[in-house]
Parts: sequence; C-alpha cells; structure tokens
Amino acid sequence: MAALLTSTREVFTEGVRAVLETWPVLQIAVDNGFGGVYSQQKADWMVDAVQQYFHDNSDLQQYEVEDFISELMNNEFDTMVDDGSLPGVAQQVCQMFKQCQQGKVEEVKSQISQLKKKSTGRVKATAVKSPEEEEESDEDVPEAMECEGAAQTSSSHAPPHEANLPAPPPDEAEVDDGWTVVRKKK
Repeated sequence: MAALLTSTREVFTEGVRAVLETWPVLQIAVDNGFGGVYSQQKADWMVDAVQQYFHDNSDLQQYEVEDFISELMNNEFDTMVDDGSLPGVAQQVCQMFKQCQQGKVEEVKSQISQLKKKSTGRVKATAVKSPEEEEESDEDVPEAMECEGAAQTSSSHAPPHEANLPAPPPDEAEVDDGWTVVRKKK
C-alpha cells in the first residue's frame, strides 16, 4: 500500500510540474530571470512547494491554491499575476490532486503527457540578431535613436534621460502607487 501512495504522490508531483512548466507566466519569469540567477531552481522548488501544500492541508479550495501560487510568484519572482491565468492553473492542479486521491492515476498520466506535448512546442522569447545587425554590432559604432517628436521638444527643465522618452500610449495608465498597468490589445 505504501508503494501505491508513493506512486500517486510522484504522479501528482509530475502533474504539478507539467502544469507549471506550461504556464506562460512562470516561464516568462524564469526565462527573464525575474527570480535572480536561481530562477530555474526556484521554479523547480515551487513544484515541490505546491505539491507539499496539498499534502499538508486537507480539503483545499481552488481560491486557496490560487492565493498560495500567487504568493509564491510574488515572493520568489517579484511577479504579480494579473493576466487571468492563475484560476486555470489552480483548477488544473486541484483536479489532478483529486484524481490522484481517487486512484485515477492513468487519467493524470494522460493529462501530463498532453501537457508535455504542449510544452515541447513552446517558443522562448529571445532576441535574435539579423545578419545586418550582427555586422553593425561588430563595428562597435553607437547608433543614434530617434523618438517621434522628442528631439525638438526637449526642454532644459527635464532631465536628459526623460527628455527623449516618447509619451506613453493611451492604453497604459498610471496607478497611484507608481506602477504602470499595461493591458492587452483587443
């Protein structure tokens, strides 16, 4: 019986790993080093932390899992999840945990394989230089950047780094605490 429990716990852990590895918010945070130089290790640790959270607490509700994952993202990656994906992630993890408790290990394994197929098609956002850019970067010649209308409007009252910045687009809004909220284009 202990081997069966270990097996379901291992399957659940792999399920959590598959869900988190296919979650774009976490992958962007890891790929861009939001958690510092140990971002990947933090993501790996997060899998164990979420799995342990389920085993330490009984009858978890989806909102509790959302709060826990949100807190981990904020504390470990300085990332506030505000794209609407967190409920889906929490729901998937909760569903897998219930299936493991009910002994539906094969269903969970099927979901894991589907998620892994999805993650192999994932494209990382990395900067790629064109051949022309590579030639220019070899010359080590700094290029002047032009901002629309900013060159003539610089004033002696604005600091030099602010004088050349373009005005923010209309779909960005300043929030009272100094954060800028950027919304998706529809």
